[in-house]
Amino acid sequence: MSFLKNISHSALTDQELVSLYKKSGELTALGELYQRYMDLVYGVCLKYHKEPETAKDCVMQIFEELVSKLKKHEVENFRGWLHQVAKNHCLMQLRTPRNLKTVEFKSELVQSEENVHLNGVLEKEENFKKLEYCLGTLTPEQQSAIRLFYLEGKCYNEITEITGMEWNQVRSFIQNGRRNLKICMDKKEAIIQRSKPEL
Repeated sequence: MSFLKNISHSALTDQELVSLYKKSGELTALGELYQRYMDLVYGVCLKYHKEPETAKDCVMQIFEELVSKLKKHEVENFRGWLHQVAKNHCLMQLRTPRNLKTVEFKSELVQSEENVHLNGVLEKEENFKKLEYCLGTLTPEQQSAIRLFYLEGKCYNEITEITGMEWNQVRSFIQNGRRNLKICMDKKEAIIQRSKPEL
């Protein structure tokens, strides 16, 4: 893979190329800069997507993102910043609805009463709106960990890789998120029960 041949900026540093691109909008400068780190970007994309063709598509998409993104940000360490941009791009792609997988909950895998309650709720289609509302009340970290663990079937180690959180943080976010989810679901259920007309 390569971008924009006949580039003549190879003697410039990363920082000089960033400045040149921001001032002139010259795509050859951005192309030279990106070409230096395409292997790094490809490696990040392959780590998250596993499929080489999908990773190559991501490399192209990230370059397209940079065209506008680099102009908006103050970047002192291009390599580090690009690594984070690539990681964020991959995570956002993995979170899109077409990539979400629903997992059947098996009661024999349940570890606690809270899990039993949550799994029972998830199995009932009519409760999905309530669940979505309650997921929205969690902190972003809890929400991400819960979605990855329950809806995508990821294990703790996979979640640490995807999110960059520590293993203990993941466990804490899942436990606290699950507890907060149960409290919210119970409150919503109580409101629904109270609002039902008596027969």
